[in-house]
Amino acid sequence: MIYFDSAATTLQKPASVPTAVADAISHMTTPGRGDHPAARMAADLMLRCRMEAAALFDVPQPENVILTSNATHGLNTAIRSLVSPGDTVVISGYEHNAVTRPLHAIGNVSCRIVNGRLFDPEQMAEGFRKALDGRVRAAVCTHTSNVFGYTLPMDEIAAACREKGVPLIVDASQSAGTQPVSLQRWGAAYIAMPGHKGLYGPQGTGLLLCGEGQNPRPLMEGGTGSLSRQQEMPDFLPDRLEAGTHNVHGAAGLLEGIRFVRSRGLENIRRRESGIIRLLAEGLKEKGNYRVFDDPAGECPVLSVLPLDMPPETLADRLAEQGVAVRAGLHCAPLAHRTVGTGETGTLRFSASVFNTPEEAGAVLALL
Repeated sequence: MIYFDSAATTLQKPASVPTAVADAISHMTTPGRGDHPAARMAADLMLRCRMEAAALFDVPQPENVILTSNATHGLNTAIRSLVSPGDTVVISGYEHNAVTRPLHAIGNVSCRIVNGRLFDPEQMAEGFRKALDGRVRAAVCTHTSNVFGYTLPMDEIAAACREKGVPLIVDASQSAGTQPVSLQRWGAAYIAMPGHKGLYGPQGTGLLLCGEGQNPRPLMEGGTGSLSRQQEMPDFLPDRLEAGTHNVHGAAGLLEGIRFVRSRGLENIRRRESGIIRLLAEGLKEKGNYRVFDDPAGECPVLSVLPLDMPPETLADRLAEQGVAVRAGLHCAPLAHRTVGTGETGTLRFSASVFNTPEEAGAVLALL
């Protein structure tokens, strides 16, 4: 199978990832639940995972790296920690349902949507600067659109949030592991990301990076292995947000995935992935029967196209029959499609990982 659906989940993993998962299942229990070797090994592994993530994402304290079940888990925690009914929030017009649905569920939240033309970062930055004022409780913004591969001007958006004193929540689902993501440089309140995409970890893993001075609200309460006599959740991280038994074998795989990313280097990964996407984009433009949503900056290995002679789902099914995995539809981001004008059709999406090759791109183009 030729796999071009890594924006959903990377299928090919470094060999060290499944090896680490199997070793953890066989030899580790749960940190903080015992003083025997199996529990101590788990505690050491969790600390190493936090330390590697802190180094990659510029987090001063490893304890501010929270292990979550996915990016959605982290975004729900961040949003519900900052936003209450009656608040005003600024979001981009490219947000995923992982952002919009929690805001809708809180109720009576006024969302100022900064649309901005696709691949026009200057307009997006200016839109955020205009939308932020004293009434805004938080800004929530994707770093890179999971539909169109559009990397928003996060440095400028973060600077505007700092200037206005507005806490910033970043969804780094499509950028973590491919592009620089920095908690300190952005001064973000929270950054959420999955472990199973660009970080090459297993499904069911994710990270929430917590900025200094934040007081996050737990989504769940329960055992932490610390302060067991009191009924309130601990007021310190990571325990405050990590109730219940940890996904230790998932963290073991995520640790190896992060190590793989750091050893390869973000720039090397980005150059390889974006080069493959560029081959697909140029080849599809030459064919002429596709609307190609191609980012001139080429920062993210995600490409959406709209076939002009059939629905995207039909083409995706035909490719699947020929051994090519892609994704078609709204990609859980209807707001992004409404912003661009593809809300009725959706798009066909190609997304690459470091394990894809130029030869695979050529083989796919030969089928289209």
